[in-house]
This record gives sequence, C-alpha cells and structure tokens, in this order.
Amino acid sequence: MPGSQRPASRRPLVVAVDGPSGSGKSTVSRLVAARLGLEYLDTGAMYRAVCWACLERGVDLSDEAAVADVARGLDLEMGTDPDSPDVRVDGRDVGTDIRETRVSSVVSKVAANQAVRAELRRRQREVIAAARRGRRHGVVAEGRDITTVVAPDADVRILLTASEQARLARRAREVHGSDDASALDATRDQVVRRDADDSRVAQFLEATDGVLTLDSSGLTLEETVDTVVAVVAEHAQLDEVELVGKDLLVELAESVGVGQGA
Repeated sequence: MPGSQRPASRRPLVVAVDGPSGSGKSTVSRLVAARLGLEYLDTGAMYRAVCWACLERGVDLSDEAAVADVARGLDLEMGTDPDSPDVRVDGRDVGTDIRETRVSSVVSKVAANQAVRAELRRRQREVIAAARRGRRHGVVAEGRDITTVVAPDADVRILLTASEQARLARRAREVHGSDDASALDATRDQVVRRDADDSRVAQFLEATDGVLTLDSSGLTLEETVDTVVAVVAEHAQLDEVELVGKDLLVELAESVGVGQGA
C-alpha cells in the first residue's frame, strides 16, 4: 500500500463512506484513515457486536424489544485506531468472534431492528464528535446510514460501489480464498440477500444529494484507496496533505466514475 500515515489535518475532518456488501468500504476506509492520519469507525462491527452478544446470551433475535435492550445496555468499546480497530464487549476483544458465520448469517435481523439502529446511531454520532475533538482531528466512518442519517454534515460523503460480480468475487476471495464457481455460489446469499435485507431500512444503493459515487469495479484495492484519498483531498480542500501524483489521481477518480449524487 503506497504511502505511510500522514499527519492529521489541522482542522477537523469527517469522511463518511457507505456502499453495498463486498464493495470494499471497510478495508478502503481503514486504509484511507491511516493515510490521512484520521481515526476509523466501522459501524457494521457495532451491529455485529450486538448480534454476537444476543447469541451469547440466548436472546431470540426475533424478539425486537429484547434485542434493543441488549443494544442499549451493551458495554461496547470501538477501537478507532485504523492500524488496530478492535471491538470489545464487556472488556473482551470480540473482533474475531463477530466475523464468524453464525453472526454473519443473522446480523441482518439485528440491523433491521429500528430501536437498535436508533441506539447505535446515537453511539456513532458520539464517536464521530469525539474524533473531531481528538488528537487526530477527525475520522473516516463507514457503514449503513453514515452518509444520509448519522453524518449528513460530513466534510466528504462517498458511496463506494462495484458491480455485483466484482463484489461477489471480492467477498468470495475474502471468505473462501477463491473466486471459483463454488465459492461464488457460497457467497451469493450473504452478499445479495444481506443487501436486500438492509435496503429496507437504509439507503445505500444510490447516492443522495451531495454524496459522491465511486465505482471501483475495475480498480485494485491500492487504486481505490489512492482515488478516495485524492477525492477527499480535493473536495475537502486539504492543501496541507502531501499526495504523490495528486493531479494524476484526480484524473483517475474522474475516469472511473466519481460523480456527484443526483
């Protein structure tokens, strides 16, 4: 990955990134945060943490009131260092546990719970507000509702998308280590079904006014990170951010589908 961590911006900077499953928003956002010297918030991990806690406690996920009670009372700590964004519940590191299939297969039930969404949005806004005041002077926050509900006033809002085939292949390689036919089939339900479930309670398939769209279908991870950094620097007017080949990167951003939301 090109470049090392840059000094934090001299003024507070919030970057909000949303997009469908498999678009790469988590990895890209974390690496962009490291490049710009900002904090990083993975809001999807918060829903996973609530889901994991419910499973551990034997709470029926269809009991919306009980699940909401878990969310409101959960001792949840979100690490915002992009180099080690740990997730802790009751002081326990659950970063690996929340990625298990038993959580991935049912987390949409938790994410569709409006009371849970309200509680986690509140917590997300608190993390973002604290990051503005923190030593890194800002944050890259990614996940559902970020660009439209949680941080509509973010300095830069991006919808990171990719074709369904590209997203399936990326998730298959991540989960199964391969993007052959069997791996794609095994991944399809997780990606397509979860997007269908989540789209009922959050808008992330099309950009709203003021949200920039980046289609990363034909880009490598490195190219996507470079492009997002360039777009952020341009739109947030970060003249103090040193970027190698900034003009070239902005040209790349324009050529691969960075545009203003309709």
